[in-house]
Amino acid sequence: MNVLVFDIETVPDVETGRALYDLDGLSDKDVARVMFHKRREQTGDSDFLRHHLHRVVAISVVLRRADTVSVWSLGEANAGEAELVRRFYDGIEKYTPTLVSWNGSGFDLPVLHYRALKHGISAPRYWETGADDQSFRWNNYISRYHERHTDLMDVLSAYQPRATAPLDEVAVLLGLPGKMGMSGAAVWDQYQDGKIEDIRNYCETDVLNTYLVYLRYELLRGNLDEAGFKREEKLVRDTLAAAAKPHLSAFLAAWPETAG
Repeated sequence: MNVLVFDIETVPDVETGRALYDLDGLSDKDVARVMFHKRREQTGDSDFLRHHLHRVVAISVVLRRADTVSVWSLGEANAGEAELVRRFYDGIEKYTPTLVSWNGSGFDLPVLHYRALKHGISAPRYWETGADDQSFRWNNYISRYHERHTDLMDVLSAYQPRATAPLDEVAVLLGLPGKMGMSGAAVWDQYQDGKIEDIRNYCETDVLNTYLVYLRYELLRGNLDEAGFKREEKLVRDTLAAAAKPHLSAFLAAWPETAG
């Protein structure tokens, strides 16, 4: 079985914000400031934009396939949003993986839906619900309660909003590195400073945390026994060591052998 764990990073869609609020002539920074202000007016406190006003700047994945595990960010650092989103859905077309996320149902996937809609990206395998492939009738990517997309935050909270937890805190609970040097709230500032590689590296560590929580979830469900769980963790450790990339080495160093 192929498993694809994913995470996205976004910034304000200032192009749409400029058109929505008639802000021609303003800089991207000022357009975003107006968008945040209008959102605070709507919510009373939060400036977190609605899903359709986010633009994807990074998609990082962990792919567990055959005897390998890989972690990377889709596309090149200078790739446009359409290419990133297309590559994500192309991976689903190619591998038909089990998708795994943390709050993917609540954020990542709805954002990707809107961005695919914007860019005219076809993704028939992802949207299949059984009309052409009967195996998708009872297990597809769209249904909240199907495993073809496993939103760990949703499942572990028993689908109760009051019981949800941040990925960072659950990672720390399990002895994993958690957030490393950045948070989602800092992505817009980092993006404006041209630090897209830092954003991609941060996204990769987030998706690694998610995958390692997923391994613990598979142990919890009995899909892995203790020996299998340890083999899977060792495969991740060996992969990170072989990659010899500073942010992955830092993640490995922050992940004690005794965890789990």
